Amino acid sequence: MFLALLAIIFVVMGIKIVRQGYNYTIEYFGRFTTVAQPGFNFFMPFFYRVGRKVNMMEQVLDIPGQEIITKDNAMISTDGVVFFQVLDAAKAAYEVSDLYNAILNLVTTNLRTVMGSMDLDETLSKRDEINARLLAVVDDATTPWGVKITRVEVKDIRPPIDIVDAMARQMKAEREKRATILEAEGARASEILRSEGEKQANILEAEGRREAAFRDAEAREREAEAEAKATQMVSDAIAGGNAQAINYFIAQDYVKTVEAFAKSPNAKTILFPIEATQLIGTLGGIGELAKEAFGGDDGGTVIPGRPPRAGGSG
Repeated sequence: MFLALLAIIFVVMGIKIVRQGYNYTIEYFGRFTTVAQPGFNFFMPFFYRVGRKVNMMEQVLDIPGQEIITKDNAMISTDGVVFFQVLDAAKAAYEVSDLYNAILNLVTTNLRTVMGSMDLDETLSKRDEINARLLAVVDDATTPWGVKITRVEVKDIRPPIDIVDAMARQMKAEREKRATILEAEGARASEILRSEGEKQANILEAEGRREAAFRDAEAREREAEAEAKATQMVSDAIAGGNAQAINYFIAQDYVKTVEAFAKSPNAKTILFPIEATQLIGTLGGIGELAKEAFGGDDGGTVIPGRPPRAGGSG
């Protein structure tokens, strides 16, 4: 029973259960021999023991805030985070004394180097470039430790209060400048459109006046043609021996004169110094002239102011 109990204790002491995501280094009398993978492992007790329990999962390490002087002598405060993963458990356990502290100091010093070589405006606007440069430098430095730096991120960059105020004033001035420029461009575009509209309006008005003048000239031309035709007809009638044709011109001027009197704003009562029968007779002469010009019958027409003519000759 005693030997069986010792055997059970011996077997239990040799069993090594490794959790998923971890690797254990196995030492033989203090010397590294192998790495125990996740799962069931058995090593001879008393001769072999677990040296280090190395976390193989991706881990996050916070970079504490620190003050950095930029290239243009501006003091800024910054912090960040580092994502890394152990790829070789033996190197991570035996190539560096304190892996986490080593990575922390390595990132801190390189962060000061990278951001200290840049101006303040560059540190604020080129955060991706800072992250890329830090990643390249730190990953190359941690390769002998069996560590892969997967990502380096600068979390916050805080300039001094006076610089922040100056930047705010600068931004406000820049926005006001752009607003003024946009207003000026809008006013210029408005004036251009207004001038174009006035120009088009003037063109259309001039075209309208030209068309109206053309129409007036055409009307006057037709009126002159009609007047000339009427004058020719009257002249032909006079030349043919019809003395009444001369009454056409007399009656026309007479009517125009009476019309001018009637349209006078001061004329309430019109007194004619001539007999009214003269006007009626003149109008009768015009009627007879029109009938003769258009070939009408004289026998059936009665001219005001005259008795109707008897049939027959004479």
